Parts: sequence; structure tokens; C-alpha cells
Amino acid sequence: ELAAQQQMRDSLAAIQEQPSEELAVMQERSFSGGAGVEGMEQLVEGDSASMTLLKSVYGPFAGSATGEAKAVVLENEWMKITFSTRGGRITEAMLKKHSKIILDSAGNEIKIPLVLLEDPKNAFSYFLPLPGTEKGGIATQSLFFDVSKKTDNSISFVAGDKSGVYFEQTYTINPDNYLLDYEISSNGLTGVPEGNLDLTWINYLDKIEINNKVEQTYGGLYFKTTEDGVDYLSKRADDEEQFDESKVEWVSNSNQFFNSTLFAANGFLGGATAIEVMGNDARDLKKCEATLKVPANTSFGMQWYIGPNEFKRMKAIDPDFTDVIPFGSSILGTINRWIIRPVFTFLASLIGSMGVVILILTLIVKMVLYPLTYKMLYSQSKMGALKPQIEGLKDKFKGDQQAQQMETMKLYREFGVNPLGGCMPMLLQMPIWIALYRFFPASIEFRQASFLWATDLSSYDVFLRLPFEVPLGFGSHVSLFTMLWALTTLIYTYYNTKDMDMSANPAMKYMQYVMPIFFLGFFNSYASGLTCYLLFSNIINIAQTLITKNVIIDQNKIREELDAYKKKPKKKGGFQERLENALKEQQRIAADREAGKGKKK
Repeated sequence: ELAAQQQMRDSLAAIQEQPSEELAVMQERSFSGGAGVEGMEQLVEGDSASMTLLKSVYGPFAGSATGEAKAVVLENEWMKITFSTRGGRITEAMLKKHSKIILDSAGNEIKIPLVLLEDPKNAFSYFLPLPGTEKGGIATQSLFFDVSKKTDNSISFVAGDKSGVYFEQTYTINPDNYLLDYEISSNGLTGVPEGNLDLTWINYLDKIEINNKVEQTYGGLYFKTTEDGVDYLSKRADDEEQFDESKVEWVSNSNQFFNSTLFAANGFLGGATAIEVMGNDARDLKKCEATLKVPANTSFGMQWYIGPNEFKRMKAIDPDFTDVIPFGSSILGTINRWIIRPVFTFLASLIGSMGVVILILTLIVKMVLYPLTYKMLYSQSKMGALKPQIEGLKDKFKGDQQAQQMETMKLYREFGVNPLGGCMPMLLQMPIWIALYRFFPASIEFRQASFLWATDLSSYDVFLRLPFEVPLGFGSHVSLFTMLWALTTLIYTYYNTKDMDMSANPAMKYMQYVMPIFFLGFFNSYASGLTCYLLFSNIINIAQTLITKNVIIDQNKIREELDAYKKKPKKKGGFQERLENALKEQQRIAADREAGKGKKK
């Protein structure tokens, strides 16, 4: 009998010393404690010696230490949530109105159900302190809960004994959205530090999108504290954050287009977060961890949001919750959230095709920016009118680059031409371009929206698959939108610069033609919604350039305006005169240097 008891004790000790990998991590980082129960089913429930040993480890929760894990489901029109009686936690959440696309061996796209929180390595567990037990407490993920369905929309999981020591979790699914009300209550727990329990949430972010590289860049862990508002951990490197005594309103684990977020009605009482970025060959994108403090021996209300990154839906929950959508920060995020997004949303409500919406959006942007474009083209036309004189200066001062530059500056000042007039309008447009660069891969409305040959405007379009991988980010496919963008960029560059004098820096002329080729690797694997926009933008730019220069701008009046300005008395000073004086000084220094060399000889 003693030998049998010792064997059972050794079995329990082995189980406690070899917890599951994730619960071991909790213990090491003081996120939680307790142990796994792999193999516990081998113990005989009715055996008094077994129960004695179970009570030495699990205390009043010994009756919940053994059992069979069963799946329980709550669902509505939007999602299907599966729970396990082991731990009383969510084991997967299927979003009914969204799909995940995978590629077969031939590169064909196959749609499968989209499921969040499904990774078997995930953990969602409370550490229940139990003074007098061998380990000082247990993790709820190691317990088998009794389950009862309160209503069609509500379910309860309870673990504990008849003495009044228990831990209960209640979930209630909302009928018409992605929200799940969640409440815990406990009683009879003694020796609780500061009256708080540690909740540990570990979530491995799955690779959901075809373009995993972009998805990894946009996915991350966000949180909101009462004192500092919304913040997030690094998306490119391992990172962690301690909250100390700060109240945490919510913690969100977000993929590129979907998030799983836990809200607390009265705020979590401090904690910590951490993120680990996985390698490109790993099954998962990132590992998100959070430890949050919740009150013991009372009820505590929380709420889950498990769904898409839809701006309007998230704003209704908490305006700050929309910061999880990676539109960008500062001025870029402001432009995307409150200018581009409302315009796009309005257009999308009128037009069914997202590609047509992009075209209309491009036209609107170009119309708004046309005054700047007109100024740029007008300045270029004035420079083009002076091109014969500039060519004459090149012949006159052949071989003397500084003299050419100085005389060209004199010519510009004489006729009132600003050589930078064509550059400033382009620079003023940059914030909008950069904002759109963030907008397309962050907006779920483009996800799996097809247009022409593109099947997903939030990912790269595939016109041709290659049997090999091209380096520098190009990938093993060819994006037709990207190729057409590069071609139209070269055409636009030709029309846009043919009247500009680049003799001062000839390398710039060739650099403008090299840049589109250089960016092929980047745009070939980027969101096709962006390259589609850039293609439309180039086509409109070319049309605006040709029509404005050849139809709207009167070249004869340009010449008359230049001649009239030449006859006016000139004011001293100004940028061009300072630039001219600087060139003269450089010419003098160069002449002195040459004279010095002659004397040495």
C-alpha cells in the first residue's frame, strides 16, 4: 500500500514538474503559476489515496483536477466561438463573414474558414493562490470546469467544491456583432496578494493573409492605459512593457485586418505585456503575451471583441480603439482617418467595385491638387521658353561648368523664372502620397476585393508566377499593376522633364529614370490597391501634362510675359541673386586655385 501511494505521489510530482510549455513560461516570468495536468486522467477518481494526493496539490479544486475536455459552442450570425471545459477558455473563434485564402501546389487560391485564437500553444489562465498546497496555487487552465448553459446566448464554467470555494467564468455572446460579454467571479480564495489574481493571456498570431511579409509589419500588440492612452509594442523586434500600478483599459492582439481584444469595464489593475517576433519560416507571425491583475473574491466584468478592423464598428466601442488600425501616426494618420477614409467610405457606398472607387478617389485627389500641378507645369513652360538661350550659353561657355551655371542663373533672374518652381508643388503633395501608402494595406474594405486581374487589392496581384525567387523583395511572381506603373512613370518622367535644364547635375536626369526600376522589387510585393492607384495617378498626370502644356497654357503669352518682365527694373537681393553671388565666389576660388597651381609650376 505504501509503495502504491508513493508511486501515485511520484506521478503527481512528475506532472507538476513537467508543466506545459506555455504555463512554464508564465511561471518563469512571474506571469502566473501552477502546472499542467497531462496524464492526470490516469489517476482513479474514486480512490481515496488519489484524492488525498490531489487535495495536497489542488486543495478545494481537487474535484476539478480530473475529467474530460469537452467542446462547447456559442454562435450568432457573425461568429462561432468554441470553448473547452478544460480551463473554461476560448479555443477558437470562427468569423463567418470572412475567409482565409491559401495557395495549393499549383498556385491556385483556395478559401477556408477564418479562425482566430485557435493555436494549441495559446494560453488563457488565472493563477489561484492556495496556501497549504504543495505548489502554493494552481492555474485555471489545468482545471476541468463544470459547464451549464444559462440561456441560448450565455454559458457558465464553474470549478471548485461544496465548501464555497469556487471560480466561475460566464460568457454571453451578443446577437448582432462581434462582442462577447465575459465575467469572472470567485469566492473563498485566501492568501491572495493585494487581493488580486494574475490573468495570463498568451496568443500566437497566425498567418492569415497571402502576403505574410506585409502582414507581419502591420500586426502587433496594442494597449490603452488610463494615464497615457493608446500605445503599442514594437512591430519589428521583441519588446515588452510594464504597467506597474497603471490601470489598463484594454489589450489588443491584432493581425493586419483582424484583432482579438479584451476590455475591462473598470480597468485591469496593472500588469505587463511582451511580444516576440517570429522568423519568416515560422508557422506564426508573432507571440503576444499579457499579464493583467483582476480582483479576487468578487465579480469582475470584461468584454471580448473578436473581429475585423472595421473603423465604424470599433469607434462605436471606443474612439481610441480605432488606433489599432495601422493608418499611421501624427499627420499621416490624421489624413487617413479623417480625410481619405470618409471620402473612400462615401464612394464605396455608391459604387460596388473597389477598383472603380480607387479610380474616382484618384481623380478627386488630382482635382484637388491641380492648382499646384498647374503652377509646376507653368514654371516648366517658362523654363522651356528659355531653352534656346540656355543652349546658347552652353555653347558659349563650353567646358566651363561654373560659368554656365552662373550665366543661367542670371538669365533666370533677368526673365523672372524660378528654377525651383516645378519642385515645390511636388513636395507639397508628398504627405498625401505617403498617407495613401499606409491607407491601402490597412483598410479591410480592400481585403479580397477583386479588380481586373487582381483578386485581392490588399495584397499583390499575380499576373505571372515564376519558378524561382527573385531577390531584393521582388518575390516569385510578377505584378502587372507594378509593371504598368513603372512604364507609365518613365513616360511621365519624359514629358515632365524634357523642358527642364539639368546641365548643372546631369546625373539627376538619369536618376529619375532609374528610380522606377529600383522600386520594382518593393512595389511588386506590395498592396495592389496602391500600385493600382499609382498607375491611375500616372495616367492622369500624363494627360494633365499634355493637355495643360499644349492646350491650356498659351506658349506665345509665356514668351510675352518673359519679355515684359525683362524690361522691368530689377530689385536687388533675392534668392537667385544670392545664388548667383555664391556661384561667382566659387568661380573666383577656382580661378585663384588654378593661378596658384600655375605659379608652382
